[in-house]
Amino acid sequence: MTEAATGLQYTPEKLFFRLYQASNISLRRVAKVLDEFNMSAQQLSILGSLSRPGFQAGMTVSEMVNYLLVSRQSLNGVLNRMEEAGYVRRLVNPDDQRSRRVVLSPLGREVFAKMRPRLLEFYRTSLSELSEQEQEDGIRSLDYIIQRMTRDD
Repeated sequence: MTEAATGLQYTPEKLFFRLYQASNISLRRVAKVLDEFNMSAQQLSILGSLSRPGFQAGMTVSEMVNYLLVSRQSLNGVLNRMEEAGYVRRLVNPDDQRSRRVVLSPLGREVFAKMRPRLLEFYRTSLSELSEQEQEDGIRSLDYIIQRMTRDD
């Protein structure tokens, strides 16, 4: 679709429309892998969050809300389904007995390990024409946009 057909001429509007398009395409492509594991994009984001180096002890729900930029209510629903499926466990937080830490279960680790190489291949292929520097510049630009959009939250 051409820019004239969409009526987008204002740069910020164009940029946000491109983000919308990229998000839709990426979710559609990633869904092919996720479907094989009966998993949603939200569940993948949680597995990925908990699989990062330094997060073997898990995250509190509040930390996950802040990291994933989702509502507590939405996150709790997804976590409930993931806990029922055996992907995550909620443990008493040793730092605060009133809260829980969400940790990957062995099954969650195993499923993410099987899924990740295929997802990385999609990501690499999608970005193959961009240099490392261009990819890092893109990350910085998106970080700045996210920071500006969440400043008043």
